[in-house]
Amino acid sequence: MSELSDLYAQIRDCTLCSLARARARAVPGEGPEDAAVMFIGEAPGFHEDKSGRPFVGAAGRFLEELLASVNLTREQVYIANVIKCRPPGNRDPLPDEIEACQPYLDRQIELIRPQMVITLGRFSMARYFPGSKISVIHGRARKINGVLYYPMYHPAAALHQPKLRRTVEEDMAKIPELLAEIDQIRDGQQPTDVQQLSLF
Repeated sequence: MSELSDLYAQIRDCTLCSLARARARAVPGEGPEDAAVMFIGEAPGFHEDKSGRPFVGAAGRFLEELLASVNLTREQVYIANVIKCRPPGNRDPLPDEIEACQPYLDRQIELIRPQMVITLGRFSMARYFPGSKISVIHGRARKINGVLYYPMYHPAAALHQPKLRRTVEEDMAKIPELLAEIDQIRDGQQPTDVQQLSLF
């Protein structure tokens, strides 16, 4: 059993917060253990709770379309969420739930060692871009400790607000160039710095 598989077992047995009492299944995450690109969503929804897999509902189908648009498949990337159990009624994650799950996500990043982490939605964005608004910084990268963090709107937001769909598609289209230029981006650069380098 790999360290990541062992972590999955810990997540499935987790009782650190009240969400454990209502879940059907915990949703640890999935993807290659050496994935170069990692997507972090917010929380499992109805379909994820039933299947134990991340992004399998409508937002998941849209994510797969977005991946295909840049010649990637979900089998090539790692997909996880900030919290691993579905909040009742798909409400926003609470601070104590995010805190309880944080060591699991930290460990996933540590084991996978992605070159690029793409945050989907404001809850995953807030961890790496504290105090920022997603409407301001989406599509702008920042390198932290050698990893490129890239905030995007959640695919579900684009499904609920069609005007965001083009924005999400345009932000996704920037990813291949960012990956190609990743070694030239200096550690600690702010999103505006990267934009000024005309990497986009």
